[in-house]
Amino acid sequence: METLGVLFMVVVAPLMIIFHYVTKWKQSKTLTSEDEKILAELWDSAERIESRIQNIERILDTDSPDWRTKK
Repeated sequence: METLGVLFMVVVAPLMIIFHYVTKWKQSKTLTSEDEKILAELWDSAERIESRIQNIERILDTDSPDWRTKK
C-alpha cells in the first residue's frame, strides 16, 4: 500500500499539477471580451490621432512649406 502512495506522489501528482497549470496557461492566452473592447477603443483612438496629425501636417504644409526641412 505504501508503494502506491509513493508512486502517486512521485508520478501522478506532479503530472496532475503540470497539466493543471498548462491548461490555465492556455486559457489565459486568449483574449477576453473586455480585452477586445479595450483594443477596439485603442484602435479608434489611434485612428483619430492619425487623422489629427495628418490635418496638422496639411495646415503646416500650407502655412510653411519648408517646415519639414527646418531643424
